[in-house]
Amino acid sequence: MNRTDRLYAIAEALRAAGDEGRTAAWLAERFEVATRTIKRDVTALQDAGQPIYGLGGRGGGYRIDPAATLAPVAFTPGEVIALATLLAIDADAPYAVEGRRALAKVLDAMGPCGRAGAAALGGRVWVRSASTAPGRPRSRRPIRVVEDAVARQVVVVLDYADADGVATRRRPVEPLGFARTSGHWYLMAWCRWRRAGRWFRLDRIVAADLTTQPAPLRRLDDVFGEVPADAAPVEV
Repeated sequence: MNRTDRLYAIAEALRAAGDEGRTAAWLAERFEVATRTIKRDVTALQDAGQPIYGLGGRGGGYRIDPAATLAPVAFTPGEVIALATLLAIDADAPYAVEGRRALAKVLDAMGPCGRAGAAALGGRVWVRSASTAPGRPRSRRPIRVVEDAVARQVVVVLDYADADGVATRRRPVEPLGFARTSGHWYLMAWCRWRRAGRWFRLDRIVAADLTTQPAPLRRLDDVFGEVPADAAPVEV
């Protein structure tokens, strides 16, 4: 879990704990980090405006002020199943792991009746499994690294096998974004070896390693030419 996800998860854990709060030791064990890391994370959350304060007494700990947080958002069964269906249809989409985590948070926010309604509706929406699809990567780890590289805009080093099975190792690329076309997901990137834009099919990325080198800002149309009229970025 990266630090951004952990900060959010700490706030959610404190919100779920209510008046009881959580000790730094409990949080450290829960998120598999050192106690001093939790203390730094809590300070960062406080600096960002989260209403977290320390608890007195033996062991101490932290509590989040429920009066200063937003009320739970209500979700309908249809909204939940829409998210679940999209994740089931395209389980290999970029940030699918975050999508499943978000779905779990939505389900946690629903009451028992809402979850029961979503489960009943989900039973009427069927999707053929893609778990045995040809070319599916054996591990999502390389894709998770590439996702992180795109989000952070840093250079990533790839081991890649092309359509003919020709492998290249330790290939440094500057990630520009993701695109889906012809039934596959691709990483759009500037290849430092070729000094040109290249598309890398995600299920052909064998390994990926994140670097700390910032990737220069490049416009997609400058690298790949005019964007097709039927292509558009994801809107939120």
